[in-house]
Formats: sequence, structure tokens, C-alpha cells
Amino acid sequence: MQDKAQATTNNDNLISGATGDWEVVIGLEVHAQVSSNAKLFSGASTEFGGSPNSHVSLVDAAMPGMLPVINSECVAQAIRTGLGLKAEINLRSVFDRKNYFYPDLPQGYQISQYKQPIVGEGEVEIEVESETKTVGIERLHLEQDAGKSIHDQHPDYSYVDLNRSGVALMEIVSKPDLRSAKEAQAYVTKLRSILRYLETCDGDMEKGNLRADVNVSVRKPGDEFGTRCEIKNVNSIRFIGQAADYEARRQIDIIEDGGSVDQETRLFDPKSGKTRSMRSKEEAHDYRYFPDPDLLPLEIEQAYVDELAKGLPELPDEKKHRFMGEYGLSSYDASVLVAERASADYFEDVIRGLKNSKRDGKLAANWVINELFGRLNKEGHDIAQSPVSAKQIAGIVNLIGAGDISGKIAKELFEIVWADGGDPAEIVESRGMKQVTDTGAIEKAVDEVIAANPDKVEAVKAKPAMIGWFVGQVMKASGGKANPQAVNEMLKMKLGVE
Repeated sequence: MQDKAQATTNNDNLISGATGDWEVVIGLEVHAQVSSNAKLFSGASTEFGGSPNSHVSLVDAAMPGMLPVINSECVAQAIRTGLGLKAEINLRSVFDRKNYFYPDLPQGYQISQYKQPIVGEGEVEIEVESETKTVGIERLHLEQDAGKSIHDQHPDYSYVDLNRSGVALMEIVSKPDLRSAKEAQAYVTKLRSILRYLETCDGDMEKGNLRADVNVSVRKPGDEFGTRCEIKNVNSIRFIGQAADYEARRQIDIIEDGGSVDQETRLFDPKSGKTRSMRSKEEAHDYRYFPDPDLLPLEIEQAYVDELAKGLPELPDEKKHRFMGEYGLSSYDASVLVAERASADYFEDVIRGLKNSKRDGKLAANWVINELFGRLNKEGHDIAQSPVSAKQIAGIVNLIGAGDISGKIAKELFEIVWADGGDPAEIVESRGMKQVTDTGAIEKAVDEVIAANPDKVEAVKAKPAMIGWFVGQVMKASGGKANPQAVNEMLKMKLGVE
């Protein structure tokens, strides 16, 4: 297929096609595996990586006469997630049977929730290119995962592994509020961050613990919604963007060629970057939902919800605004620090180690984001693997704040700590790295540089910006140890410039 709609997207997220601008409409169904040691309706383990069919109870295998029993921890995790999404918690919810037949679904139906989910409407705030947008949550419901079909181990047979059968999932359904692939990626990134803060899902997309069904349609701006296609089980944030982009362009090409989009389920091929047809899209009535006769309605007390709410951690949005207010951080810097709970916790440990957090909080953020994160990214490490502790970063920032070392020396000190460890203050003392603040010594170096460069003295009086050259010469003469601010002030006084 040729991409006739070359998709130049303007500030309104419109895509340019042969017949004018188009608007993409995206809704996401995110399946998040609940952080729980046992499955939704059995005591079988949810541990990843067991040998095939080693984590399967009689309930998971749908043996006759085996009855499901709800795992209360999965219910609590769903409620915590709903509270984190600022959503309505339904005190009464119902489990239904969603009927379809596939080899990895031994019951012939999936226990899910349909008309009465455990969590109702909520919202997630995202930021794309400095613009903030609120995305509506339609619902969150609990359901059991299916097993896994394996087709590549034998040319004549397929195998079924039921280890995932019965694992608890939260299906989080957004409203069709997203208008670009970037917004879809930002939404999943933010949702994943919230889940990880709450510790209700580990968000590990490589293991399939978080995956998304991406619903895409296109329309002329202001028209009714178009026919949507669902791209199933996309398991990376990068692929979500690629799948949404390709699918929007594919649909635009079809319509502009005089055709119509078929409502269908599609798969995304990461190698080609394209979606392909899987099957016609089912409607709710195709699944013949009905309340599961083996499970009573789930009824929850408001007091229980209130108790869970008390135990929620500070979430990314609240933490971001607090960092901005307390430490004067920009929206961008605060967003970077709170994106992952481990990063935010590290920064707060740095803050606790500062002698003057009010004064040096922004400086500490710059060091964590630019120096530490930059180096970690370069080395392919995450924050948990950092060889430089929060206490050591705080020590470096304290030395800068006290005027004991310059920014240049601080970077040299960081390299020493990264490679060899140690206490920053002790390293500075033992290696003679302390900044020269003695005005007598600085004045002597300034006088020597001025005396050696009479031509530059006349030039700087005509062009005061040239004082930077003198600062560089004095710093060079002092081996980088002179206090730059003191050097600058001494030069201005000696040269008679402002």
C-alpha cells in the first residue's frame, strides 16, 4: 500500500490527505496484569517464566465441578487503581461470562465484567508538546487472562500453555478522546506511571503485563465518528504510536480512493510497521454476555474504599506540582523527575541530603536530570543501577552551594565518584580540589593576567563583553580552582567596566 496521505500533522493534530485535512480518533483498551501472587479465581501462582502448565489449578484448567473463588487482593488492587484514576468506585459490581471459543480458553468463556464494572468513569491528565489534556476513562473492570497458544515448536502441532489462564487483568477503557499517535503514547506512558506508583501493576510490557488494544478511526473535522478498527495486543509504547499512525493513514487512503473502512480486528507487525487483518470485529452481542451463575455480585462497603484511599501514595501529578512549588522547578524538569516512582524517590533522597534545599533544590534537579540521568542513559543503566547514590549527589550539590567547588570541578568530582565511589567532601579535601576564594590569591592572578595583556585591556574597555576572555585566563592560571564569581567581580573592579 502506498502512503498517499503523507501525514503532515499541524498543531490541531490534523492529517493532510489528498482531499484535505483528516482527524484521527483513538480510544485505548489497556490490559494491565494485577500485581498479586495468586490468580483472580484460584490460588495458582502468577509468577512469570515457569515451565509450561506448571502454574495451573483445576479451576484454571476448567475441570468439571471446579468453582471460582474471588481473590480479595485483586479486588483491592482494582479499587486502588480506580482511586488513582480519580474514578467512581462502584460498590456493587457483577461478573459475567464472555463466551468465545479458542484453544487457550479451556472454559469456552472468559469471566469478565460487562454492564456493571467495579470502577466507573475517571480521568488521566497528559502533556504533549507542552499542552495539557484530560483524557476520560470510561471504565475499569476485572477479568481473567487467557492462556497462550504456541505454534512454532512443531510443524504439525500447536501447543497450549495455561500458565496465564486465570491471571487477573484490569481492563482500563479510555473514551475516544485521543487525537494523535503522540497523545496515545503519552496516555499509556502516564497510565503506566500511575499503575507503578500505586504498585497495582508492574507495567512490564516485555512480559505482556501491560498491553493495549488500539481503536482507530478517521473523520473530517466536525463529522460523526468513522468506522473503527481495533489493533490487538500492542505491547510497546513505540509500537502503539506506529500502529496508530499507520492505521490512520491506511483508512484515509481507502476512503479517498472511494472505498469504505470495514470494522475489523487487526494485528500490528513491528517488522513491517503495518497492520494486517485478523478477523471481523465482534460486537458485544456476539459474546452472549450473561451474569456468571457461580459468582455472587461483588458488594463493597464504602468504609473499605475509604480505608484503601488513605493508603494511596502521592501520585505523579501531585508530586510534580509539589516539586514545582517547593523547589522552583520547571514543568518539564518536574515531569522528568516524577515519570518513574524510583526516579522521584531518588530525587527526594537527594533533597533530604541538602544543607539548604530551598536554595539548592533546582540545582539538585539539574544535576539529577542532566548529569546523572544523562550518564545512566549513555551507559544503558536505570536508576536502580546507579553507581552514584543520592547521598553522593547531595554532597556534590552542597559543595557547589557552599562555594567550595566550581561547576567545572563538580563535573570532575562526579566522574571520580562514578568510577571510584567515596565521600565527595573527603575527595575534594584529599585531592586539593577546593575552590580558591582567598581574595588575595585571586587578586594576584588577576593582576598578572592584566599586566601580560595590555592590548586586551584597552579592547575590553571598548567592548565590556570581552571580560569573559580575562575570566578564562585567570581560571586557567588557577587550574580551574578560582571562584569564577570572585574572579569576575575582581576583574570588573580592576578594569573599570560594568
